[in-house]
Amino acid sequence: MANPFEAETGQFLVLVNTEGQYSLWPAFRELPNGWIHAGCSGTRQACLDWIDVRWTDMRPKSLAERSANSSH
Repeated sequence: MANPFEAETGQFLVLVNTEGQYSLWPAFRELPNGWIHAGCSGTRQACLDWIDVRWTDMRPKSLAERSANSSH
C-alpha cells in the first residue's frame, strides 16, 4: 500500500500545533491530538506551497519567543 502522506493525487489539510509548526495531513485521516486545521486544504503541492509562504521561522514558537526576550 502506498504511503498516504506522500500521495501526489490525494487531498490534504495543513495542520498547525501550539508551537506554530505546520504539518501536511491526509484529509481522510482523523486529526492528531494537539493539532488544528490551519485553514488550507487541497492537493499536496498546493498545501506545501501555502506552508512555504507562511512558515518562515522553523523554530518552535516558545524558542523564538525566548530568543526575542533575551535580546532585550
